[in-house]
Amino acid sequence: MDPEPGEFLSMLTAEEVEALRAAGRPRRWDRGTTVITEGDAADWVLVLTQGRVKVSSHTSSGTEVVLAVRGPGALLGDMSAVDGSPRSATVTALEPIQGIVVRDFSGFLAAHGRIAVLLLQLVVGRLRDADRKRVEYGAFDTTGRVATRLLELADRYGERTSTGVRVALPLSQDELAGWTGSSREAVSKALRTLRDRGLIETGRRRVVIHDVEGLRRRAR
Repeated sequence: MDPEPGEFLSMLTAEEVEALRAAGRPRRWDRGTTVITEGDAADWVLVLTQGRVKVSSHTSSGTEVVLAVRGPGALLGDMSAVDGSPRSATVTALEPIQGIVVRDFSGFLAAHGRIAVLLLQLVVGRLRDADRKRVEYGAFDTTGRVATRLLELADRYGERTSTGVRVALPLSQDELAGWTGSSREAVSKALRTLRDRGLIETGRRRVVIHDVEGLRRRAR
């Protein structure tokens, strides 16, 4: 499976990818497996080569907040590997996944200066994305936030069909609620609103977007 545009693996040359593979070892995880646990002390990173994961954290009250959905090419666990601090989030497989586990990532970066610069660019991009989401939470209602996340999934994973853009949704409504900073009930109502307007059609673990531009207008 090709890496997603903008993800870590897509930024490397073929030679750098081979060096990364040589520095690590392949691993597989089943759907639902916790790959990285928030608070753990560990120094390895995972470069995802197949499948999707959710990155999440829990509030003091135990509520799960989904921080991101990552797909092929994603680099996971790099912050702890670089600064030695405990894991800042939990990573869970949304479907069967494969990846490359690299133990001495700091040593790998020291030997590959260009990749270290790329990692810095990647981290800056994450910070910009986090800032954008904070603006969304303050400016958009739940329906707008749900529409925005559906568009993001469609842009990354959507498949064009005769009726629109089909997205195999890797998230449950509870997880979608955690990704939009909303309750499950609010997300259910938002999806119903979007369905009633003819913008989307929902099914088990899938969404078909019938009117992408209409959904984009509702997301603003």
